[in-house]
Amino acid sequence: MIKEHHYTVAVTWTGNLGQGTKEYRAYDRSHTISIDSKLDIAGSSDPAFRGDKTKHSPEDLFVASISTCHMLWYLHLCTNAGIVIVEYTDRATATMIETEDGGGRFTEVTLHPEVVITNASLIEKAVELNHKANELCFIANSCNFPIYHKPVVRSQG
Repeated sequence: MIKEHHYTVAVTWTGNLGQGTKEYRAYDRSHTISIDSKLDIAGSSDPAFRGDKTKHSPEDLFVASISTCHMLWYLHLCTNAGIVIVEYTDRATATMIETEDGGGRFTEVTLHPEVVITNASLIEKAVELNHKANELCFIANSCNFPIYHKPVVRSQG
């Protein structure tokens, strides 16, 4: 049976500087992302598009969603395989192209998970499970570009 899940996110533009969107430079790109029972996220556009570099952009959050979805599947798969992870860090990178009409799209994302496990004999299996995590990741399955993985797994100590 297919299970269906629904999500509700409220986005409120907070960038009216007094003139609304009267002209391109007359408004700020700031906004607040709100989800019931969770902390608000201060957002803006990317600085390349007149955004505030101190706030999260949609592009930042998109890449973060790919990285975190992968991590959560990976942790689950390792747990099921008897691999004890004690540290996990990913420094995901992404490439987005801008088209002549001002639009654009992501062309690739590369995840760089650095994982520390307790049993050195399971390093090879821990590396392999990155591929399975990608196959199961809800976000990765929703993307139309390649997502690469360059995992580094080492044992504790």
